[in-house]
Amino acid sequence: MSSQDEQFPAAAAAAAAPEAAAAPAEEGMTWWYRWLCRIAGVIGGVSCAFAGLWNCVTINPLNIAAGVWMMLNAFVLFLCEAPFCCQFIEFANAVSARADRLRAWQKAAFYCGMAVFPVVLSLTLTTLFGNAIAFATGVLYGLSALGKKGDAIAYARIQQQKQVDEEKLTGTLEGQA
Repeated sequence: MSSQDEQFPAAAAAAAAPEAAAAPAEEGMTWWYRWLCRIAGVIGGVSCAFAGLWNCVTINPLNIAAGVWMMLNAFVLFLCEAPFCCQFIEFANAVSARADRLRAWQKAAFYCGMAVFPVVLSLTLTTLFGNAIAFATGVLYGLSALGKKGDAIAYARIQQQKQVDEEKLTGTLEGQA
C-alpha cells in the first residue's frame, strides 16, 4: 500500500474495484447494445474529425470555429468511448472510467448537445453530415435510458384493468344520475 493509498482509502477501494463502480450505469443495457453504442461513438468520432478538418479549409471564421469544435467533439468521443485510441494521454483511462459511471440519459444529453452546437454555429452540409453519427450515438444512449419494452401479456393486463375501472366508474356515475 502506498502513502497515497493510506491518505485516501476511498480512492484506493475504488481503484481496486472499478467494475463495481461502473455496474449501476450499465444495468439496463445488454452487452451487444453497449458495444453498438461504443462503435457508433468511435465512428461518430471519425466522421467528426474528418468533417471538422474539411470544414477548417475555408476563410469563413464560423466554419473554422465549427470545424475546430467538431475536432474537439471527435477527441471527446474517442476519450469517452475508446480510451485505447488515446493510450499516450495520461488521463484517458480516468476520463473513460468517469464517463462509464454516467447514466445513459446524461451521456445522451452530452453527446447530442456536443453534436448540435457546430450545426447551430455554421449550418452547412459538412457540419450536418459530420455530426450526424455523433448525434446518433446520443440518440442510442437516450433510447437505452428509456428502458426495455414491456411484454404483451403485462400490457394486456394493464389495458384490461383500465377497462374494468372505467366500467366501474361509468356504472357508479349512471347509478347516481
